[in-house]
Amino acid sequence: MRNNIILIFSLFLSILYGEKSMKEIQKATFGAGCFWCVEAVFERLDGVVDVIPGYSGGHKKNPTYREICTGRTGHAEVAQITFDTRIITFNALLNMFWKSHDPTTRNKQGNDIGTQY
Repeated sequence: MRNNIILIFSLFLSILYGEKSMKEIQKATFGAGCFWCVEAVFERLDGVVDVIPGYSGGHKKNPTYREICTGRTGHAEVAQITFDTRIITFNALLNMFWKSHDPTTRNKQGNDIGTQY
């Protein structure tokens, strides 16, 4: 299902921006705590086309949100950022990542505590 959504979105971008411009559309995935918080931060940036929350890593195939919240699946919450390099650079995304994420706290970001963060 997720692959179908990504495929449909890619086709939409292809039509919207044209094949030549697809080289300017890139993706980056960031794990910085609660994906809804990360999504909210990146969606505000000019040049960000889309933000898709999801999970990375883990040892359980197709876990539910409830299972991930137990901290026993090994997954981390992430956000995949689709961005237009003509408007925003990857370095600008990294700068926002470091401003909104504290890498010195293990398994915690703000009030969110658990291995998924």
